[in-house]
Amino acid sequence: MALSTEQAPERDIPPSTPRAVLSGGVVLGVLGPALVAATAYVDPGNFATNFGAGARFGYQLMWVVVAAGLMAMPVQYCAAKLGVVTGKSLPEVCAGRYRSWVRWPLWAQAELVAMATDLAEFIGAALGLRLLFGVPLFPAGLITAVAAFAVLGLQARGSRPFERAVTALLLLVVGGFGYQLLRSDPAPRDVFSGLVPAVPGGERLFLAVGIVGATVMPHAVYLHSALTARGAVARSRAECVGMLRGARWSVLAGLGLAGLVNAAMLMVAAAVLHDGSGGDGSSLEGVHAALAHGLGGTAALVFAVALLASGISSSAVGTYAGQVVMSGFVRLGIPLLLRRLITMAPSLAVLGLGIDGTTVLNASQVVLSFGIPCALVPLIAAARDRCLMGEFANSRTFTAVLVLIAVVITSLNALLVYQLWPR
Repeated sequence: MALSTEQAPERDIPPSTPRAVLSGGVVLGVLGPALVAATAYVDPGNFATNFGAGARFGYQLMWVVVAAGLMAMPVQYCAAKLGVVTGKSLPEVCAGRYRSWVRWPLWAQAELVAMATDLAEFIGAALGLRLLFGVPLFPAGLITAVAAFAVLGLQARGSRPFERAVTALLLLVVGGFGYQLLRSDPAPRDVFSGLVPAVPGGERLFLAVGIVGATVMPHAVYLHSALTARGAVARSRAECVGMLRGARWSVLAGLGLAGLVNAAMLMVAAAVLHDGSGGDGSSLEGVHAALAHGLGGTAALVFAVALLASGISSSAVGTYAGQVVMSGFVRLGIPLLLRRLITMAPSLAVLGLGIDGTTVLNASQVVLSFGIPCALVPLIAAARDRCLMGEFANSRTFTAVLVLIAVVITSLNALLVYQLWPR
């Protein structure tokens, strides 16, 4: 990618004592964005892949869920670090580094990925409403739109109310799967045996690729860098060091929490659905019915509420990320609510046509796979640039780790596309 003559300006951080500062404002400035990013890791697409893996193969792919979460952590920390140090989001940094013939295609693919992501999350929330109240999918989609508007409307009061609302919905999902995990009572020996890596084959390989392929969400990378850039501003080197330390622990906490939820999904599916006696785990509706059969109506209710909360929160996050992408890459902006109206139109069309929701969720992951390298490559290049990051530029070792993660995830997504390609 060709560099422009204009580089993204460095944030002016005055020198100070080397002691890291971790004030309350600093913690809030990095914890909220990490929890918002974590929402992308427990979206309805994760519901489909994790429950499908547990229902078909028990605990055998537990190690894949854990590995996927571990790979996501350095990527999200790098995105947060870029925002803290430069005071700019990744799209804004790209706008300063690359010429227009590079920026506009990057923006176009990011918009496509954002729409595909929003499609899956919007439909997931509509499915949750149908499971809860029996509402047909199209009216459920309209209700979902109203709920998403309410969450997005909090942006008028600043980023903190939005972050709190999304975090509350995330914690609702966490609590729901904590309850289901206790009810399902998975066998510890089987859980630990699933943590032993084994090369999967056949359908197991397909599901493993799907789990890892849906791990690093491009829109989460873009949005995380934007939220940290707009959070607490470092007024000295010491505060910058403190914010980076806070960002590191916040990413560990947020994505660790999301990883536990994903592991709980697979364990619940393995304990309740794997033997086939509880019902069909091939669709989210089938999972809901199986949970009602195996664990009772309360567990099924909790599943539907968690799916609804996940869909609404991740849909709002995806729309906000789309706004960050547009204003950053091409310096264009439209009102956030107008953007929501535009992006929900394809979702309502799909719901109105009666297309199977789980099929749409799986198909969206294929589209998403194309956006991963387009987010990771510019992120890695920017974070290692000393002209941009100064003394906070990534080391060669950390850069090598990120490159390896990018290669693994991109290769697995390419394999996923190959396996899903019609023949």
